[in-house]
Amino acid sequence: MVVVSLVVLFAPSGGGAGSLFPESDKVVHLLLFAALAATTRWRFGPDLIGLAAVAGFAVLSELVQAGALPSRSGDPLDVVADLAGAALGWALAARSISQR
Repeated sequence: MVVVSLVVLFAPSGGGAGSLFPESDKVVHLLLFAALAATTRWRFGPDLIGLAAVAGFAVLSELVQAGALPSRSGDPLDVVADLAGAALGWALAARSISQR
């Protein structure tokens, strides 16, 4: 999942071509970070340091996009979608573990 997130977040942007609807990238961010947080929780357990690491990666990824990648741009709303996805993924992973 980490490799997928690196490709999605840091590969050169296509300029939004092919978007299904305006701001559809927010859905991609939400789903990506939900998957990242869920797999983190499944692998490392319920210690909140895992969730904090995913949240930190969310913020860092947007800062890198804004400052170091000329073909990308950082967006505060992407961070909001990332953090919402991380919280959702963490909660869904907890639920799936408790139902085993």
